[in-house]
Amino acid sequence: MPSFAVAMGRTSNYGPHMDSSLDDLFAAVAAGRVTAAEGAERVRRLGFSSVGDFALLDVTRTARKGVPEVVYAEGKTAEQVVAITRRFLEHDLVVLCSRVSDEQAAALAAEVDGAVEHDPRSRVVVARRAGAEPREQRGAVGVLAAGTSDVAVAAEAVAMIRAMDVAAVAAFDVGVAGLHRLSGPLAEMGEAGVGAMVVAAGMEGALPSVVAGLVEVPVIGLPTSSGYGFGGRGEAALMGMLQSCSPGLAVVNIDNGIGAGATAALIARAAAA
Repeated sequence: MPSFAVAMGRTSNYGPHMDSSLDDLFAAVAAGRVTAAEGAERVRRLGFSSVGDFALLDVTRTARKGVPEVVYAEGKTAEQVVAITRRFLEHDLVVLCSRVSDEQAAALAAEVDGAVEHDPRSRVVVARRAGAEPREQRGAVGVLAAGTSDVAVAAEAVAMIRAMDVAAVAAFDVGVAGLHRLSGPLAEMGEAGVGAMVVAAGMEGALPSVVAGLVEVPVIGLPTSSGYGFGGRGEAALMGMLQSCSPGLAVVNIDNGIGAGATAALIARAAAA
């Protein structure tokens, strides 16, 4: 493993893309003290790129993680979102922007080269580099939403899953208030061979526990901020999922569709390898 100083670099913020420790690293490779494979791994850990004075981007995260870069758009200007997305596309084939406004989505469509797809329901924009060929699809994830109010967050997970070249099999409004609606979607997902599931629910958040008790693949519980009064901002759903007695259920934070989708897609791709 590289040392902390080598892995993190020795330059100040907004410095060059790679730090001066590369000189030492290449010398060590040339001298045989470090193998070529280890040297390549250290280089992957060193890449970063500055955008103006407002962003210092980790441009090697996709190569390390296998997860597309996500630009969280809330709190950023349209100009900042565009500049960051364009820089990431110099290094990656696909970039997601989450929680985009209509203004930000319009700016991305007008100013980013390549294919730009905006889903107003999930507030996700998927930008692909011009001429980029998608990877071969591998694996499948099932995505369920307990109610219509949970669909936007579930759709955020779907966008991430598909951007990772994993099939997403989705069914919405199948919550515990009408549990008989669940049998058909679960059968379809079983036939599709899903390697993981994302289950979004607000209110009391019961659906992920139910599903985790019925399927043999990992379930990612996705609490949403829907519900009435006390606990209705997702807290009750989150606590209910954390206290679940169904094994095989993991939980992400409230409304974190991106994180749920990424985790499920990583599991599904590994299972299909």
